[in-house]
Amino acid sequence: MPKKSGTERVVVKVFTYGIQPKIWRQFSIDTSVSFLQLSDAIQAAMGWENKHPHEFRHGKGKRLVDVIGPVGLQDQTLGEFQDETLLTVADYIGRKRLPMRMLYRYDFADEWIHEVVFEKRVESESISGPVMIAGERACPPEDFGGAFQYMMAAAGEIEWAHPGYIPEHFDPKAVDFEAKKTRKRK
Repeated sequence: MPKKSGTERVVVKVFTYGIQPKIWRQFSIDTSVSFLQLSDAIQAAMGWENKHPHEFRHGKGKRLVDVIGPVGLQDQTLGEFQDETLLTVADYIGRKRLPMRMLYRYDFADEWIHEVVFEKRVESESISGPVMIAGERACPPEDFGGAFQYMMAAAGEIEWAHPGYIPEHFDPKAVDFEAKKTRKRK
């Protein structure tokens, strides 16, 4: 049997906790990317502006004490800490059976929690960079106050503080993974 010659990619599904109906995105990405690059892809796919700190959490069962994140968070980690610039998706998933799950935490004040699912491996010969596959509903506005405040606005208990925001609207073709790379990090 001939060896596959393309690069390995993984299909990633991300959805936001605490919001119904679900807000989710699905995209594919090369497994050679670092977790920093994966974070950038999640930011672009979800529509976040990359203005706040983030981290990936994983572990056994409900004890998600191991962190993959930016240097500076290691003193806040109960478990193992790994630098997101040094660890690749391929290193993390290895040859383990997929799907694999982990949490992505963004904006520690608003506490946006996302589940990240590495769904399946796919081969690709000519694709580079993340590729949007699908998704539903608009990402919550930046600095909105978290899932509880978002759900209050969705229920009509408080007003949307962001004119023009349409919760049901999401256009996968409008996601621009390239534009997000040039933003400054905080």
